[in-house]
Amino acid sequence: MPGTDPRYLRYVALGDSQTEGLGDGDDTVGLRGWADRLAEHLVPHSPGLQYANLAVRGRLAGQVHTEQLVPALTLSPDLATVVAGVNDMLRPRFDADEVAGHLEAMFAALTAGGARVATVTFPDLARVTPLARPFSSRVSALNDRIREAARRHGVAVAETGHHPVVTDPRLWSPDRLHAAPLGHQRIAAAVAHALDLPGSDDSWTHQLPPGPTPPRGRHAVTAELRWAASFLGPWLRRRVRGHSSGDGRTAKRPHLLPVQTSTDTPHRAGPR
Repeated sequence: MPGTDPRYLRYVALGDSQTEGLGDGDDTVGLRGWADRLAEHLVPHSPGLQYANLAVRGRLAGQVHTEQLVPALTLSPDLATVVAGVNDMLRPRFDADEVAGHLEAMFAALTAGGARVATVTFPDLARVTPLARPFSSRVSALNDRIREAARRHGVAVAETGHHPVVTDPRLWSPDRLHAAPLGHQRIAAAVAHALDLPGSDDSWTHQLPPGPTPPRGRHAVTAELRWAASFLGPWLRRRVRGHSSGDGRTAKRPHLLPVQTSTDTPHRAGPR
């Protein structure tokens, strides 16, 4: 909230793979991710902050709602982030009202419990990979509903969908679905800015310096085919078989723990 100097004691993150941190570290060394980075940003201004991350990869918005909301409320957060819906948009059947309904239910419950809540809008996936063009209308529809629900409940919205930099390939991991470390850094900065946290500003919206020229013509087609074989194909096979990347997985950080900021590693936010 503008003009405030917020100090938080308990931050709880709800969501799917992006909030879990895929693309920022790995399952061997540990995942960091934007929520961990946001917790680290909070520490200098919120001494004693404790942080839990309930996110699990592959979860639909309805699953985030049914599996993570009650545990989150049990932790009595004074700050919560709720980010979900991308997995829903990628499914054959998508209902923007249904997805937004799950998000709004979480917004309502968490704010009623006394938490300051933040969320994000999503960039147009077609600007990241041309094969995602059929999903553009879904992204727009869900973003509109997220804004409306957030407005009704006083939820802060990081408008990541508005700025050209968010589709810079350097912000995305090779699968083009998850942020790279630099992308997670920008998301954390965007959420901090939406919350008007001390030390935050709009620098996350700034363009990166010029980078390598993207492939064109035949090389671009080859790159798309390589991406489809490496990432899209396995994802489609899981969908056909009814499997999820999150099958058998639980939250990486289900309990409130102190946030460590002494070394810049994927483990900075504390024990897993």
